Amino acid sequence: MRDDDIDSKNANDGRGGRDRRGAGGRKPNFRKKVCKFCTQDLTPDYKNPDMLRRYITERGKILPARITGCCAKHQRAVTAEIKKARVLAYLPFEKK
Repeated sequence: MRDDDIDSKNANDGRGGRDRRGAGGRKPNFRKKVCKFCTQDLTPDYKNPDMLRRYITERGKILPARITGCCAKHQRAVTAEIKKARVLAYLPFEKK
């Protein structure tokens, strides 16, 4: 084997020649989302549908915590309040 063959094998490492960090060689920088309810000392309430609309899609689906930035405790509370608001017709079950 030649030296350049050995170097090309080491460069590949079975990852298709790409580094995990992407093409730029840097880690992707993003801000961690913080829970609005924890920082502002709020509680989700089914009687406030305007606030709850932020946590559902246009179709009426509940958004996951990784999108909304809620902590697990408040994500469960938001989900429960959205479901209460749906039963009382403050929020839609589904838009077609």
